[in-house]
Amino acid sequence: MLTAVDRVAVTIVIDNFLDVLMAGEDRVTRYQAQDFGAPEQLVAEHGFSALVTVEHAGDRQTLLYDAGMTPHAVARNLDVLEVSLGDLRAIVISHGHADHHGGLEGIVRRRGRTRLPLLIHPDAWRERRVALPTGAEIRLPPPSRHDLQAEGLEVVEERAHSLLLDGKVLVSGQVERVTEFEGGFPIHQARGDAGWEPDPMIWDDQALIINVSDHGLVILSGCSHAGAINVLRHAQRLAGETRVAGFIGGLHLTGGLFESRIQPTVTALQAAEVTRVVPAHCTGWKAVHAIAQAMPEAFVQSAVGTTLTF
Repeated sequence: MLTAVDRVAVTIVIDNFLDVLMAGEDRVTRYQAQDFGAPEQLVAEHGFSALVTVEHAGDRQTLLYDAGMTPHAVARNLDVLEVSLGDLRAIVISHGHADHHGGLEGIVRRRGRTRLPLLIHPDAWRERRVALPTGAEIRLPPPSRHDLQAEGLEVVEERAHSLLLDGKVLVSGQVERVTEFEGGFPIHQARGDAGWEPDPMIWDDQALIINVSDHGLVILSGCSHAGAINVLRHAQRLAGETRVAGFIGGLHLTGGLFESRIQPTVTALQAAEVTRVVPAHCTGWKAVHAIAQAMPEAFVQSAVGTTLTF
């Protein structure tokens, strides 16, 4: 059973967008730079990472969901945000693409060799690529189990859903695909025994779920390769809770292959009455604008350094 918590704070550590002059709003705190001449500043990159802190009965526990793309950005941003890596209780990787695990190297270098659990789906180790119609390709190197273990991380493979932080955080595991319009990534491939083979469903895609007392679910999704609405409905089924207080992360609606899914996704988010929608990373500007226009009271612009409290 997923334990309902008193409060959860989600800080965007890595995202594609950064604006240190943005104004905050109710339960949304924006990072405010104090000195533009300081040597260390927040950075944005193509990737995603979020710090999640849950509070229950006076106890606070923190984990990191995803780690961005490059070796140094997530560790740098955590330093600028004055987050102690020693406070982390676990790391969860949403899936095996490099823009979600590449920063692990910098984290373990800063933290040192301590036995920190890292939860990951077993398919995340697969070598992958996007094969473009032009004949070009984009490599998507997986994490290295050997390197992670050598750095002292305790790698935990899990295909099904699982609980972390004494039952206060639920990792979705493999997401059920039930919608008609979310059909995976058609030109995504993985290397098998016989060479490159189609891998459109990206089964290792997994989300993070927290149930906040009197508010409902807070759902974090790195890329939503399973489909954002599949992720949302899977979380509702697992948690036994229909209210959704927040959906945060990438919705993967950018580019010509996915833009036909924008409107049905927005319609389903409206039907689910999601209180806060924070589209980030791979959502794409067309989808972000569509959500902002259709759900102005729910929409929050994601930006590196932003903290949302539920």
